Amino acid sequence: MKTPSAILGSAAFFLAAPGVVAGLVPWLMTGGYERPLAGSALAAPGALLVAAGLAFLLHAFARFALEGRGTPAPVAPTDKLVVGGVYRHVRNPMYVAVVGIILGQALIFAWWPLAAYAAAVGTAMAAFVRFYEEPVLAARYGAEYEAYRMAVPGWVPRLTPWKGGG
Repeated sequence: MKTPSAILGSAAFFLAAPGVVAGLVPWLMTGGYERPLAGSALAAPGALLVAAGLAFLLHAFARFALEGRGTPAPVAPTDKLVVGGVYRHVRNPMYVAVVGIILGQALIFAWWPLAAYAAAVGTAMAAFVRFYEEPVLAARYGAEYEAYRMAVPGWVPRLTPWKGGG
């Protein structure tokens, strides 16, 4: 896929997937963010979690378009395995970021239904990764993916970046 198409496709998928899961649904759940805000002891860390999650999410999407020349959408996958940037620390930074954004909103509003939603989203993502993504990536990229999978954790980032994978 050419880079401009990858950028456009990734941007569309950004709005359709994490935009809905971490943006629209929490907005609807909170009545358009009309819930009262938590005190600063919760709201400040929540805001940091949302900001960090958004930064990681945007970085991960950019890696797909620029490094992989594809999109995160299963219908338009990357031409090559994406292992740079945040992917050197964790294999699933998009999913980790989305759950972090939702948990950040749960802290901002001190509202447990958002935390429960984050847990449900995380569980669904873990199942999707285990039963769909990992087998597809193993079939598509073979030994390259297996080496990456063995070196980089899926959900809890490693502190030092993985040095393999070009």
